[in-house]
Amino acid sequence: MSSNKKTAFMATVILGIFFFIFGFVTWLNSTLIPYLKIACELTTFQSQLVAFAFYISYFVMALPSSIILEKTGFKKGMMLGLLVMAVGAFLFIPAAQTRTYYLFLAGLFVIGTGLSLLQTASNPYITIAGPIESAARRISIMGICNKVAGVLAPVIMGAVILADAGTLENDIKTLDDAARIMRLNELAGRVILPYTIMGVSLIVLALLVYFSPLPNIEQQEESVDENASTGKSSVLQFPNLTFGVIALFLYVGVEVMAGDTISTFGQSQGISLDDAKNFGAYTLSAMVIGYISGILLIPKFISQSKALATSAVVGVLLSLAAVFSSGYTAVLFIALLGLANALMWPAIWPLAIDGLGKFTKTGSALLIMAIAGGAILPLIWGKLADLPTVGHQQAYLIMVPCYLFILWYSINVKSLTKVK
Repeated sequence: MSSNKKTAFMATVILGIFFFIFGFVTWLNSTLIPYLKIACELTTFQSQLVAFAFYISYFVMALPSSIILEKTGFKKGMMLGLLVMAVGAFLFIPAAQTRTYYLFLAGLFVIGTGLSLLQTASNPYITIAGPIESAARRISIMGICNKVAGVLAPVIMGAVILADAGTLENDIKTLDDAARIMRLNELAGRVILPYTIMGVSLIVLALLVYFSPLPNIEQQEESVDENASTGKSSVLQFPNLTFGVIALFLYVGVEVMAGDTISTFGQSQGISLDDAKNFGAYTLSAMVIGYISGILLIPKFISQSKALATSAVVGVLLSLAAVFSSGYTAVLFIALLGLANALMWPAIWPLAIDGLGKFTKTGSALLIMAIAGGAILPLIWGKLADLPTVGHQQAYLIMVPCYLFILWYSINVKSLTKVK
């Protein structure tokens, strides 16, 4: 096995383990949203601040993360990111003890900050660890690890913090103020043990990163396709990156909506929270199937751009189907959006950084900033869902123009990449 292949294989195995942990932490939000909506007595819009606090940290911290990585390198940067995530997990302890929503949000922001640093390091790492033509396949492997964890996260956490969801909702409506507050305080305290375990686990993982044989490929990254940026004085002179950032912003927004709002949407369709609390796992299961398809099909049978175009078309059709159906059928269409969304990240990322040369690290940071789509679009959905004239179901129409732009990008990305 050549040195480059060994590097790619080692990075894939080690980062696959890390991505499982990252995915577990990230996709807990689908359970935290209905949980905190009850525990902190929130509106739909307010509950979507969970996603906002988590994903806006990527926008705030992406460029600082790039600067940090310049000083620490990828390996120490990933270790630092894990430690920051541990701090965020431990913030859930005082948040639960005081039932303070904004302290929960602070913990989520800190966790997102750590993940921003991890993503800024790990995504270009796995992209550049092998041929650019098969980058989508390697990222798809990371996606499977991430989304399998995402399938497990809401099921495990839902069983811990929303074990008696239906009874809980009924109790809160009938209890007097003193008993209701006592019940809500008990509910809030349920997150203390799991987030303490999570914080300790992240510290242990940080130590494993430090002592792991994960190679430092910083020099390889700086020299990759160096001539491709000849004559360019700014990273913003690459149209494939500029429009790729927009496409990624919209993609993350619809992905988070499909995964994090589905439980709330299910309740709006008259489905008990006892059943709806696990709906996020269905979306993530569909994404796992999509990622496996990416590994099998890209680039052997279908190019990254064509896979992206197909996914966008499917996204439009499923979004409309969800709006114009009802009950479990409508929920199923939202869950199936996981299948449409799965190949978007592994396709957009390498298409956007293709040809950046020495601007690759900065371009990667800009793409990480685009993860803020997961903060903004679900918040807009929540605001629309609270409007009597719109409602939870019609609010999903905002997905359609998002998928249409991604479709446009997939069709035009080759010509954008050739722009000098």
